[in-house]
Amino acid sequence: MRILVIEDEPQAAGYLVRGLRESGHIVDAAGDGVHGLDLALENLYDALVLDRRLPGLDGLELVRRLRAAGSDTPVLMLSALASTHHRVEGLQAGCDDYLAKPYAFVEVHARLAALLRRPGRQLLGARLQVGDLLLDCEGRVAQRQGRSMVLQQREFLILEKLMRHAGQVVTRGMLLESAWDYDFDPRDNVIDKHIHRLRQKVDQGFEHPLIHTVPGAGYMLSETPPE
Repeated sequence: MRILVIEDEPQAAGYLVRGLRESGHIVDAAGDGVHGLDLALENLYDALVLDRRLPGLDGLELVRRLRAAGSDTPVLMLSALASTHHRVEGLQAGCDDYLAKPYAFVEVHARLAALLRRPGRQLLGARLQVGDLLLDCEGRVAQRQGRSMVLQQREFLILEKLMRHAGQVVTRGMLLESAWDYDFDPRDNVIDKHIHRLRQKVDQGFEHPLIHTVPGAGYMLSETPPE
């Protein structure tokens, strides 16, 4: 899933973001309601997890504005305000679920999964295709010309990033941020090693490679080599 976490308390935000990423999800984060609403309206997410009390724009108003803009993205609200009255307020504002603090991450994850299982709800971009390469984002299985390949967690995250930006240069920093939550280049060549393993699965044995190196820039997934 692609998830947006909106939480102003750094420790709580880090706990959620780390847990969701370790569970294999792609996660963005915002520390206030204004930035969170901007991200929610500008990007496509499978679900939002947000605190009720946020600086700039509180969680209830954020959800109201999100719904007024026509978004039906599932929203899980987290709050220390746990009375029946407060839960009803959250649901009436447009939240799909409401979880009282303190909470266990396993319950947050289970509730998100339940939201996505509701009838008519599908994961964002559950199947991606570039040329003859298909990626099942739910099963984390890629297939090319009938040949299936099972991907490890970081291989999947790297390939998904490349496929969502097909035909565009994806820098090593972008790949690190997606798969490791790093925004800097490490001293070792961890990205190059994973790209090498991906090429063995995606390109080896096929006439035309799809994963290309762009010298001095990064990588590109394309049916034709970059100029």
